[in-house]
Amino acid sequence: MKLSGKTALVLGGVKGIGKEIGLALSKTGVNVALTYYDWEEHLDDMKKDFAETGNPHLILRTNLLETETIPGLISNVINRFGRLDILINNIERGGWPVVHGQYNRKQWDMEMATTLRAKLWVFEESLPYLKKSGDGVVINFSSIAGIVGRSGPASYVFNDGYAAANRGISLLTETWARMAAPDVRVNEIMLGLFETRHAEKTRGWELLNDDQKKDIIDHILLGRTGNMDDIVKTVMFLIKDAPYMTGSVIKLDGGYTLGGETVAPMPEGEDDV
Repeated sequence: MKLSGKTALVLGGVKGIGKEIGLALSKTGVNVALTYYDWEEHLDDMKKDFAETGNPHLILRTNLLETETIPGLISNVINRFGRLDILINNIERGGWPVVHGQYNRKQWDMEMATTLRAKLWVFEESLPYLKKSGDGVVINFSSIAGIVGRSGPASYVFNDGYAAANRGISLLTETWARMAAPDVRVNEIMLGLFETRHAEKTRGWELLNDDQKKDIIDHILLGRTGNMDDIVKTVMFLIKDAPYMTGSVIKLDGGYTLGGETVAPMPEGEDDV
């Protein structure tokens, strides 16, 4: 896909993963619209960083939990840029057991509304414009919590509600790929433990003791948590270099879901036949 002149909507763009994806797209000539709602202490830095790209962008304060605001969000993007080609469906809550303990009902409902429901409403409102593009791309973000749940070293990291919501995202990815084909490719990046999301630079990570952190790192085959560059490169691959990929899930976890299992040495065997 040639990116210059395309338009992308990036959810959760005020900091962390959403912001870095938005900046990477903007630097390739993409018109970028970004949403935020809280974390306003990061807003000035966000505005400054996108202004420095010199490319058109639109920053929109939107409460995606209020689904009635979503049609207006998409209309604002279309009114400003005239098109929508790329949707980065990056929104979640992700409460940590070590931070929140067991969810109460309000926390559970907020998890479903944030991590799962908001993605659905934004996708459905965006789909007609993505199809009109003729070469649309949707990238859903999810977590390996949908695979491992609250187990092993991640027991302090992934809440049951977060795990349940993320398992649902993969089902939506498959359904949306069927709905959107052939004009729109829908794929999913399933994240492991990354800086700003379930690893360094988060409140939850700082609450873990050294042994708990070590157990997590030791469980990752590559021996480290992920960084922003790992994510941005994967996003750009899906957008630019994967024209025959849709309905797929890329597990970007450094091998966490395979960690903890050893491979036994090959036995000698009893004969040569």
